Amino acid sequence: MKHIHPCRDDNGDEVIIHCPSTPSPIEAFADPQRIAAVVPGGKTPSELNGIPLMAWASVPGSLAEWAQVPGQAAIDEPPMKPQPGRKLSAGVVTVEQDGRFWVVSPTNAFGGYKATFPKGTLDPGIPPQAAAIKEAFEESGLQIEIIGWIGDFERSTSVTRYYFARRLNGNPAAMDWESQCVMLVPQDKLFTVLDHPNDKPLIAAVLTKLAAV
Repeated sequence: MKHIHPCRDDNGDEVIIHCPSTPSPIEAFADPQRIAAVVPGGKTPSELNGIPLMAWASVPGSLAEWAQVPGQAAIDEPPMKPQPGRKLSAGVVTVEQDGRFWVVSPTNAFGGYKATFPKGTLDPGIPPQAAAIKEAFEESGLQIEIIGWIGDFERSTSVTRYYFARRLNGNPAAMDWESQCVMLVPQDKLFTVLDHPNDKPLIAAVLTKLAAV
């Protein structure tokens, strides 16, 4: 049986998922000790930790609108420094109120990632915070707001600025074609679920900063 993502890619072509992810029982969302997973178009609770899991009603429709998207914060962060041969990107680590982390599974393990945090290349004229909010929505279906700066990390082809964020709304089942699963992962399972070497320094920095709070 051919599994086709409900969203088409940027060229309008259908996206075949070669090894579909397995959704968790819906009750896993209510248990902070469990991994909760949803696939494109799957079932989620109507709310989680008192915050709705509903589609973002006023998604920006242009790059100009994304540049001004709500959820950006006046935080202390240095300018990004370009490096030869590397793109500038932005990503986000969204922490749920129960202590779990929102993680995405790139479709067909793109880039060798079975699971990772949302991130993407900066579009011209888009500030890093706005780019992080945009990528979080596209890859996880969530509406978020930035609450802190984690750091800048060298990835395979980019230098990526990561932010801490909190969820405001959004429906993870509405992930775009770039993701085939969205998960809530407990802190003690991060290193197991996110097993790509590029994510190890980021996870270590995240846990260090959270322990210092």
